[in-house]
Amino acid sequence: MRGTLVVMPSALPEGESVPRDGSLPATATRAVGARGFGVYVHVPFCASRCGYCDFNTYTAAELGGGASRESYADTVLAELALASRVLGDSPPPRVDTVFVGGGTPTLLAADDLARILGGIDRTWGLAPDAEVTTEANPESVSPESLKALRAAGYTRISLGMQSAAPGVLAVLDRKHSAGRATAAALEARDAGFDHVNLDLIYGTPGESAEDFTASLDQVVAAGVDHVSAYALIVEDGTRLAARMRRGELPFPSDDVAADRYLAAEAALGAAGFSWYEVSNWARTPAARCRHNLLYWTGADWWGLGPGAHSHVGGVRWWNVKHPTAYAQRLAAGASPGLAREVLQPDETHMEDVMLRLRLASGLPLEVLDDAGRAGAERALADGLLSGPEYAAGRAVLTLRGRLLADAVVRDLLP
Repeated sequence: MRGTLVVMPSALPEGESVPRDGSLPATATRAVGARGFGVYVHVPFCASRCGYCDFNTYTAAELGGGASRESYADTVLAELALASRVLGDSPPPRVDTVFVGGGTPTLLAADDLARILGGIDRTWGLAPDAEVTTEANPESVSPESLKALRAAGYTRISLGMQSAAPGVLAVLDRKHSAGRATAAALEARDAGFDHVNLDLIYGTPGESAEDFTASLDQVVAAGVDHVSAYALIVEDGTRLAARMRRGELPFPSDDVAADRYLAAEAALGAAGFSWYEVSNWARTPAARCRHNLLYWTGADWWGLGPGAHSHVGGVRWWNVKHPTAYAQRLAAGASPGLAREVLQPDETHMEDVMLRLRLASGLPLEVLDDAGRAGAERALADGLLSGPEYAAGRAVLTLRGRLLADAVVRDLLP
């Protein structure tokens, strides 16, 4: 599965040590959840490793005997108990969103995923309208397991489709058949899920324009209400990167990726989807992923699991990566946190610009300094920002601006 903002690929960053009990500075806990509060749960297990993946996931062979799926829910619940102690007298007013990602969360038994969700509810309380998402690989769910997850309180599912073309799936080392993702999406709807997302990856070597069109057609036909589409990123250390270095496959083309993005916007727009973040489209505002919106707007969240990142009151920390080390720390009564950083105002500003500019709601111009405002003027003149929204005091990317979002961000930051 494609990871989220709280599970970092490759090496973890450096930072100051996390106290053994996981305690936070008093300044961080003064208004927990004032801008929303989410819980992320990382499930680090996969049946096999996809060729493009460098996320913090492990197959059974890679894990050895140090950690198991069977005991994993209990370990996560142990971290949740620690989190409850850390926040103590400053708990969030409610949990607005839960997102279980991976890895392949649905390799855990549905009962275990239900126990984890129940633990979160008992600890902090789920909001009456809480969004509860799990990621899943298409081959890891069945009509029966989907019904069990829905009965447990999961309201949203995100399925890793990636492509409808068998040849593209083979290059990516995906194990499901070309039609399985859309079939699983229909099963999720039948099971009663409120919202269903399909993930696509575009720009894979060997993918033709016709292949991507067929993928988009299948997504629309599946009747889902949310689509995420990402350009293929080739990470060092993956099998895909090694194949490209050996000359077996060409490296991805930026021009092809731009063409694919434009095709996605055209097809999804014609089918009634609207973009709300550069890589995400929803049929209605209610279908937008509220959990990711928490990340993009600077809210608080607690990340449970190995390698998971958390953010509370301007303090960000990350757990040890390996499931065995994670379990050992918790068994010893210690925080699994490896390191943390207290975000400074300039860092908060930088992240605010980077993330909010990617949203269709855009960035208030008032948060920019003089240099950033001058950069916004240049982006406007270049057709990268929308004129009407700019006149109303917001920096909102045009379609061309979305293709060059990173460059626009650089222009708005000192």
